[in-house]
Amino acid sequence: MKQSREAEAFDPRRNITPNVMRLGISHTQTAQKAGVLNERLERSDDFAASLAAPTIRGAGIVDFRRLRYFLGVVEARSFTKAAERLHVAQSALSLHIRQMEEGFGTSLLVRDRTGVTPTIAGYKLAHHARAILQRVTLAEEELTNAAKSPSGEITIGISCGVARMMVSRILALAREQLPMVSIKIVEGMSGPIEEWLAQGRFSLAILESTVENQDAAILAREEFCLVVPPNKPPFENTVRLSDLQKFPLAIPVRANSIGHSVTNLIARHGCALDVRFEIDSLSTIIDMVTDGKVCSILTPSAIQREASLGQLRCVKIVDPAISRTVVLAANPREERSALLGAARALVSQVVKDLALEATEAKATPEDVEAQIATIAPHRPPARREHNVLMYQQDRV
Repeated sequence: MKQSREAEAFDPRRNITPNVMRLGISHTQTAQKAGVLNERLERSDDFAASLAAPTIRGAGIVDFRRLRYFLGVVEARSFTKAAERLHVAQSALSLHIRQMEEGFGTSLLVRDRTGVTPTIAGYKLAHHARAILQRVTLAEEELTNAAKSPSGEITIGISCGVARMMVSRILALAREQLPMVSIKIVEGMSGPIEEWLAQGRFSLAILESTVENQDAAILAREEFCLVVPPNKPPFENTVRLSDLQKFPLAIPVRANSIGHSVTNLIARHGCALDVRFEIDSLSTIIDMVTDGKVCSILTPSAIQREASLGQLRCVKIVDPAISRTVVLAANPREERSALLGAARALVSQVVKDLALEATEAKATPEDVEAQIATIAPHRPPARREHNVLMYQQDRV
């Protein structure tokens, strides 16, 4: 009850009638004066908020808005000038200061003909107000800049085949667009990368998969090919899936998601592969094929460098073709992070750049056919041929 009475005592509209009655003013005059004051107060946008704010001593006396108002009056040395600068009605400004004085139980400002002067308590409050508001401003700037220019560290897991084409571009673009971000790249086979992402070791992961993943954004689709030494058969540009059993192969270990998926896909078509070696290293597989020891089943992007130098050949698998998707998956714990959003946008830009370069390149009959698709709502993807990947410019 005591708190209610104190709060009620500071309500200007409740106090009008008792105060003026003590001065011997009639009820009619009282009502008129009350109406005028009420009308003036209600013109202020801050009136309702100021009445709703608690003014009980020790609770809710100060907020950032009131500190700005108080400091504005102190610096302007005038309620009129402060009201103009702060774009606040003078009556509302006076009300806020009075409520602060009531709450603290002491005068903060002295009003006289020369203007407004802080009391000793007012000087102390002004000193603290400047420090508090400066910190608030710094916090606002820091958080705003963090969204515009992210900083910090981010770890990206990326599968070996994709890494050979994308890592250098990701790092180069990050140096240009995210100079305050430290990027760590962990390269590995898709299976371990996927597991480590689930364990929270990565912020982002660029993976290869032969199945659709609802939680990941599709970056690209690419068809597998038979990778052979340049002087070994088949010498045609295509090979039937049923004929793959004729070639000794080195493939990624079957515990790896891609190796497992490829062998399963081929087995479903009634074909058996002559797998001589299962190796958990893409570079070793490529070296073995280059040395003429075995063949392999890989994607064109994984051996693009060696193929361009004539060290390997890509023979397209047909009847039927088998393909994989490259997806971008995110750590769900960091989903709302500004840094993660910036990294996603950067990877998406790298994909678009690769797609643009691929479509500008002139394809030859020997090049691996691929398609580029731009996803748009309610319409089928547009298709164009190029010699690297089928990039899908989806939202990343």
